[in-house]
Amino acid sequence: MRYELVIFDNDGVLVDSEPISNRHLAAYLTELGHPTTYEESIQDYMGSAMHRIHELVFERTGQRLPEDFDDVFHARVFAAFERELKPVAGVEDVLEKLTEDGVPYCVASSGSHERIRVGHRTTGLDRWFDEGRIFSSQDVGRGKPAPDLFLHAAKEMGVAPERCVVVEDSPLGVQAAVAAGMDVLGFTAMTPVERLQGAGQLFGSMADLGDLLV
Repeated sequence: MRYELVIFDNDGVLVDSEPISNRHLAAYLTELGHPTTYEESIQDYMGSAMHRIHELVFERTGQRLPEDFDDVFHARVFAAFERELKPVAGVEDVLEKLTEDGVPYCVASSGSHERIRVGHRTTGLDRWFDEGRIFSSQDVGRGKPAPDLFLHAAKEMGVAPERCVVVEDSPLGVQAAVAAGMDVLGFTAMTPVERLQGAGQLFGSMADLGDLLV
């Protein structure tokens, strides 16, 4: 294994949450008078921390989202998670192999700690991720594409950035990993290949990830 730490994004990489989340985000923004299609939500907000959604809406419209926007959105999404969320196909095999090989791994997500935990508990991935392996943009104040979150995760896990590899499926996440000085593997299951060109290597199935980590 050439890497000393594998850092996973969460949404779309560990849990198949992006379709659910972006469907509800597009509907809620539209409900609030900011017409947004599912496709536009994927393009503009996938991989974003919540503060970036607020910033982009204000930048484009001059209007601020309601103070309770985050709470209402998360309540809707978490309810949908309980009904629909599944782990990304094949990711449990990857985690099991990393564990067997003694390779450290963690998750670093733009989502909140609550969002990460709800998703993991619902899908059963919580058995792979104890508290010491979970990092959120809440921990650093700035989400992706800033490198802060990935650098924080590496520091807490005791590994130099250049010895880390990040598994990402969003352009913002790829930008953040590159800025952190880490190698990036781009997961193309939901994201067009051309939008992840900053990644060192691309893969479309978790079955292919293991070979890229050795």
